Amino acid sequence: MDFKSFVVAMMVGYVAAAQVSSASTVPAFLWSPGFSSNELKESVNYQIMSPKDLANSVLSQGGWSDLLCSERKNERAVDLAIVFVGRELHSSDVAGNKHVDPSLLNLLKASFTRSNFSMAFPYIATSEEETMENLLVSSFKEACGRGLGVSNVAFSESCAIEGGDFKKLADLHSIHDHLVSRMEQRTKGETDLVVVCHGGFQSLKELDQPFPESESLNEVMSSVEQSGAKYAALYVSDPFKSIHYPGYKELGRFLAEDTPKNASASAQVCDEVCRLKSSLLEGVLVAIVLLLILVSGLCCMMGIDTPTRFEAPQDN
Repeated sequence: MDFKSFVVAMMVGYVAAAQVSSASTVPAFLWSPGFSSNELKESVNYQIMSPKDLANSVLSQGGWSDLLCSERKNERAVDLAIVFVGRELHSSDVAGNKHVDPSLLNLLKASFTRSNFSMAFPYIATSEEETMENLLVSSFKEACGRGLGVSNVAFSESCAIEGGDFKKLADLHSIHDHLVSRMEQRTKGETDLVVVCHGGFQSLKELDQPFPESESLNEVMSSVEQSGAKYAALYVSDPFKSIHYPGYKELGRFLAEDTPKNASASAQVCDEVCRLKSSLLEGVLVAIVLLLILVSGLCCMMGIDTPTRFEAPQDN
């Protein structure tokens, strides 16, 4: 019985390890050039967090409760809280990946290190049922208790946010115009919330060419800085929703790029980490099969009642 219990525990451990290795996480970065909620300039939280936990950490540790919640209205130090939801980065990409746009990583690194206050969350678990932007906004509302206390909420049309009478921004031009107009109309002490989701943006010079994520983020942050607003920014990646919920512009881009040249390039997507994970998974499966064979053999041997000695035949 003890041996069988040990075997069952080993098999459960193998299954649990396979589930953990298959779990996907994404990074998040919080920074502000002129706003600091505590004495720490830079901090990194290595815990695996849910989007709701991320929102609570941004509100408490990042100081966004002073910006978004109505009961802190007189203590606000910035004009704009901006959330940018990307579609490319995974947690493994932060350490370096040749398949990721290096300009995006350099832009995030520069924004993170040059700010007066910054926080990093390398491991954020994603949800297959809801979009990251909807989870964050709903968590902000829930944590604030009485709803968001900001004067104006706007989000890009590429975002999927449920409920609320929010202003929708069609493209990068609309985002830039909105930021400039709000800077002129905003009353002192008020804070706006803008949520921008990458996807569907087109180049300002070439209308048929979609923007890479690095250029979209750069354009948005440039518009924020040109408006002269004091801001706090949150970047979080959600690459899976661009696969499960593609827009017509993303689908058109995919069909336009579906050429033999791009097909040959996209075929080589399994890098060294991918091959290592596949080899480990194969090894685990082979070990489980061999373990089952061993257990079956031992059970069969223990079930056979073979005498250890035979008596010699007696003569009559």
